Parts: sequence; C-alpha cells; structure tokens
Amino acid sequence: MIEPHSPQSCDLLIEAGWVVPVEPHGVVLDDHAVAVRNGEILAILPRAEARARFAAAEVVERPGHVLLPGLVNAHCHNPMTLLRGVADDLPLMTWLQDHIWPIEGALIGPEFVADGIELAVAEMLRGGTTCASEDYFFPDVQAATYKRLGFRALVGLPVIQFPTAWASSQDEYFDKALEVHDNWRGDALVRTCFAPHAPYTVSDESFARIRMLADQLDLLVHLHLHETAHEADEAVKQHGMRQIARIDRLGLLNSQLIAVHMTALTEAEIALCAERGVSVVHCPESNLKLASGFCPVEKLRRAGVNLALGTDGCASNNDLDMFGEMRTAALLAKGVAQDASALDAASALRMATLGGARAIGMGETIGSIEPGKRADLVCVDLREIETQPLHHVISQLVYATGRQQVSDVWIDGRAKLRQRVLVDIDTDALKAKVARWRQRIATMPAAR
Repeated sequence: MIEPHSPQSCDLLIEAGWVVPVEPHGVVLDDHAVAVRNGEILAILPRAEARARFAAAEVVERPGHVLLPGLVNAHCHNPMTLLRGVADDLPLMTWLQDHIWPIEGALIGPEFVADGIELAVAEMLRGGTTCASEDYFFPDVQAATYKRLGFRALVGLPVIQFPTAWASSQDEYFDKALEVHDNWRGDALVRTCFAPHAPYTVSDESFARIRMLADQLDLLVHLHLHETAHEADEAVKQHGMRQIARIDRLGLLNSQLIAVHMTALTEAEIALCAERGVSVVHCPESNLKLASGFCPVEKLRRAGVNLALGTDGCASNNDLDMFGEMRTAALLAKGVAQDASALDAASALRMATLGGARAIGMGETIGSIEPGKRADLVCVDLREIETQPLHHVISQLVYATGRQQVSDVWIDGRAKLRQRVLVDIDTDALKAKVARWRQRIATMPAAR
C-alpha cells in the first residue's frame, strides 16, 4: 500500500481569483495560489492543488482579487514627498533653481530625509509598490530608514559638482559614497549604486572616477540623461557633443547604466542604447508636468531596450502612484508613436515590474512571480464598480484600476499592508511629523 505524501509546510498561502506572474509575458492564471516559505516563492499552482500540497501557517483567501508582483518605482526622490505641491506649474529650470534647490538648501538633513521617506513608503505600500530606486542626499539615512520600514530599495550614492549639506567637495562625495556602500554591502533589502545627478552638474573627472569605481565594485549608475531637448542643445555648445555621446566617450553607456527620462533621442542613439544594454526609466507624468519632452518608448521597446517606470519626485509629479504611471505611459506612448497598438497593457505592466527590477539589478530576485524569487507580492481588488465588468485582467489593471484598490502587500513574505491597513507604520504619528514640516516650509519665500 502506497502511503499518501504528507503536505509540505509553508509560511503563507495566498489564494487569488487570478495570478498575473508577468513572466511568462501576458499570462493570467485563473483561481491560483502562491506558496511562500522563508520569504521565498515556493510554487504557483491551482488553488485546489495548493491546498492538497501545502500545510500553511497562514492562508489568505482573496477571491475577486488579482495577485501580481510588487511594483518597482525605478526612479524617485522620496524625501521630496515633503515638498509635494510646492512651486507647481513652472518650467523645469525655474522650478529647480529658484524654488526646489533653495528650499532643499535650507532644510536638507537626516530628519528631513527620514521623515520624507517614511511618508513615501506609506504612500507606496498603499499603492502596491514594494521597491524603489532612490536618488537623493544622505544615503546613509535613506538606507537605514528603508531597512527599518522593511522596504526594498536601491539607494543612490550622490555625486554633484557643488557643495551640499551631504558633502562639501568631490573627494568627500566619493569618500562618503564608499563608506555607505561598505556599510550596506550584502544587505538583503537595501543595495547601493552611484547616482551622479546629471551631465550638466557632473564633471568629466567625476564621471571617470565613477566609471572606475562602478567597474571595481560592480555597481550600477543611476543618471538623469537627456531630460530635455534644451539640455542636449546646451551640451553641444559646452562639450561639442550631445549628452549621450559624452557619456559614451566616458565609458558609462553600458549595461550598468540606469538612464532616466531620455527624451529627445535620435534613431542612432536609440540603437546605441539597445546595443550597449542600457536600461531606460520612463517618468511620463513628471515629464508632462514639467514639459520636459516625450520619451520615444515604443521605439525603444521595439529596439529591444529594457524599459522601466518611475514616478520621479512628489515635487514634480505630485504622487507616487505607479498604477497612474502605467496608464499614463501606455496612453502617451500611443500618442507619441501615433499607433494605438503601441505599448500594450501587458508591456506597460512589465515596465512597472520585471522591467524595473532588471533595470536596478534585481531581476533575478523580484519583478515576477516565479519559484525561487522573493515574495514581494500585491493583491488588487477587482470587484469594485470601477473595474466591472471584467473582460481582461491585465487591461483592467493598466487602464481602469486605481491604487485605492490595492488590498494587501507583502515584502519578503511579510505583510506590509493588510486589507488596506498599514502594518508597521503609525499613520497618526506620521501625519503629525508631516504637518510640522508643512508649517516650516510654508514660511519660506521660495515655497510661494
């Protein structure tokens, strides 16, 4: 007589009306479950099979919900949540030089960074985002705050040509960058990369040093590049070549580059990015709000460039809503390409998940629901009036779903949002801290 197999133990079994694994592309699995143990995805299988195969410490039943990978915000300045709504409706350089930089110059410090990130994490979790690629000052504080909140992050090590509250000289920027990198090397949740601000604020000497260290330490480089046509024109006047050509000459146009914005690209530049393995982060809503230009997303996609999505900072967006970003990206791509089939829903979702994970060097760890990957997962309730009738799950996620329909979020298999309630963040205390920052910022002339 053959004895029946005993069920395997697992920590968590999530049962959902649908599972969208992202890989394979465009697949929707009806009435499936995902088993998790020690923060790792064990299996994706039909719900009835899952019940028979696994003895779970916790079973989460979400009929009428879709389970998908956690969204990846591949470019943000999260402490700037505290500047949400400041100096709206202004051109990029006026907004930056006359308002944002003066306010930051007066306020930037460890407390500002920590409180801004906590506000951002609360917002991102409530919107289904489980990982962010951060680009701001005080990366030591950023890393510690993300770790404390149990949120996955790629923390940029800033390099910029002028003194800031973080560093007063180029040597200090690099010395501090290496110290932060060493302190967080090998951490399970927080990784680091170089984050030179932009070609117009970083010298050739600093770029050469970044290239050398990035190669030695195997670090990515997170860079604003071709944000506007004006920048490209000014680069020709100053350096005799467009920004991409300069970055290429300095040896940084390669598979380690996370190129953010990328408007005003030529066909040759698109082909070169594809050839070199550059990842492009598209920030459609920030680009629209600042009238920065249009990233040729469909041309990049057809050329084979890995594409990701980012919100940019709350001072230029003004939210961290990746569902909104997906919808805007898909619609804008169609208008720019003058092709209604450009950037279909499944491809937009891929940008916000696996494309983002690959861009920030975490494609083997997160971004899709596959056995062996970390259990960064999101449940979205599609039973609401706004997403009925439900003809096509992925289409509904991209074109009709609002972030308020996110019900549950897990990072590394740990619950971070449970039926719309944040698990680890005291929202009343957070709101009180934010109110104090609002009062302080309101007194500053640059905030008006």
